[in-house]
Amino acid sequence: MIYDVIVIGAGHAGCEAALAAARLGKKTLILTIEEQSIAMMPCNPSIGGTGKGQLVREIDALGGQMGLTIDKTFIQSRMLNKSKGPAVHSPRAQADKEKYHTEMTRTLREQENLSLMTGEVVDIEVQEGCVSGISLNTDETISGRAVILATGTYLSGLLHVSDSAEESGPSGLKASYKLAENLKKKGLPLRRFKTGTPARAISNTLDYDKMNEQKGDESIQPFSFLNDGKYIGENQLSCWLTYTNEQGHTIVADNIDKTAPYGGHTTGVGPRYCLSIEDKVSRFPDRKRHQVFLEPEGLSSDLVYIQGLSTSLPIDIQREFYRTIPGMENAEFGLFAYSIEYDCLDPLSLKPSLEYKGIDGLFCAGQFNGTSGYEEAAAQGLIAGINAVRKLDGKPPWIPARDEAYIGVLIDDLVTKGTNEPYRIMTSRAEFRLILRQDNADLRLTEKGYELGLASKERYEKFLSRKEAIDSELSRLKNTYVRPGEANRFLAGLSDEPDKLKPLGGRISLAELLLRPEVSYDNLIALDADRQTLPDSVCLQVEIVLKYRGYIEKQNERVERFRKLENKRIPSDIDYSTLSGLRIEAMQKLSEHRPESIGQASRISGVSPADIGILLIHIVRLERERQDR
Repeated sequence: MIYDVIVIGAGHAGCEAALAAARLGKKTLILTIEEQSIAMMPCNPSIGGTGKGQLVREIDALGGQMGLTIDKTFIQSRMLNKSKGPAVHSPRAQADKEKYHTEMTRTLREQENLSLMTGEVVDIEVQEGCVSGISLNTDETISGRAVILATGTYLSGLLHVSDSAEESGPSGLKASYKLAENLKKKGLPLRRFKTGTPARAISNTLDYDKMNEQKGDESIQPFSFLNDGKYIGENQLSCWLTYTNEQGHTIVADNIDKTAPYGGHTTGVGPRYCLSIEDKVSRFPDRKRHQVFLEPEGLSSDLVYIQGLSTSLPIDIQREFYRTIPGMENAEFGLFAYSIEYDCLDPLSLKPSLEYKGIDGLFCAGQFNGTSGYEEAAAQGLIAGINAVRKLDGKPPWIPARDEAYIGVLIDDLVTKGTNEPYRIMTSRAEFRLILRQDNADLRLTEKGYELGLASKERYEKFLSRKEAIDSELSRLKNTYVRPGEANRFLAGLSDEPDKLKPLGGRISLAELLLRPEVSYDNLIALDADRQTLPDSVCLQVEIVLKYRGYIEKQNERVERFRKLENKRIPSDIDYSTLSGLRIEAMQKLSEHRPESIGQASRISGVSPADIGILLIHIVRLERERQDR
């Protein structure tokens, strides 16, 4: 049997890749080493968060699956950073882990053009530099025109607790060793990363009276734009906040050499932004306490995830340490913490389409590309699936730009800058985060998803309806005026010091009033007798667009300058060694990475603005010479 697309791995990257390829009409096979690993959450039982929530909304806007699945399986929903500006508002939902896995498995099984198979892949078949299929440990060969590697943390997985190491994937599942060996033989540049996960406590052994309750939002915003305005359920469980203390820190410090990294038992590089408790105690000795979030794993589970306290301490020391935390004095555990190291790819070996440079038709996605997090994985899987199909159809790849999506920031960072540690998306990585908000992901991407063939007609029509409602309301507010006396009385009612207000001398539009910091779209209704009832998402969009109009306009000006560099293509046959004045380091880096545009070249470490200037002069000279011929 010959498949158009074969996806290796059914984690969050693999699921999005396979669903995208199948929905775009290609006969697709997804393989998982164990069915239990499908869309599994071996670490925290949640979807979204700062930066990550933006990724999920973008995946959904394009026609991906993650947002729809978490909307069906969440047990608590919150919008993070609400006290800050809209650029960093980020949705996050606690998931019922088992239900999420079950729902995604059902989605895979019911998807037209998609076959789900359990089996261990041991090699990629290559003929004349092109991928031709895969080999299983049963000696069976399956032909495929494109292959997507989405192996997560399973390649050469080694699970560590103290000085003991077990060949294993996450949560004790089967790991893959032969595939890693054969990928190395084919020249793929693999390296070792590691990550850790905390213990899971048994809920009825915790004393929640000693913790601070963390409830979900009263008003729940769905992740999926298809669910905008729909009732998707209610918050069902709370999370809880407590803290470590000096007693626990002393236990960790006294036993730090017994952990796998500090004892010299691991070689993998760990994530900088998700530190183990031993790293926190070692790097921040003056901190008296660290936050600990207790997160339930599901409605039918009695396990509670101990967020923020990953470790590879010996089990008896783990138990002693965890029990120093208020509310956990009598805790019992269903699973103890561990760290896991695994093989992953140097993403500098990838094209921006996520195709491996060395083998035609081999795409890579997820933690295999050196990232951390379910959301980063899913985003890459979606793009890999889209571009595998476009390659088979003879079409150019679709690569979201940095000014277009957080997905674009993520992929550009990986393939242009690379990463020496598990990469995590953050809002600070996006230069244009004010226009890359979670609330406008559909306005940025759904039309593109529809053009690509992935976003459904239902989704596209809902997007058009929302866009029309927003544009209509913006126009109405700009053209609805209030007399000065009425506006002055309204503003005085909102002010703590009405006598100090400077009176308005002429009429003012509702849009201009909304620019004032003390005025909100909601309280503006006192002056707005003609307002129609609109969806909350439309009202939010209108308020953000008007209140941040000046900032958005400035950022759009920066985007235009950015696009000029991004659109300035570099000839594919350019010989950097012939460019007079180019520094040796820049010549080496440019020759190695082969950037496609001036913008991409400018983001390569070791390439200076002066080098970019020389490169630009050379390209302009080449263009003039070609015009004169």
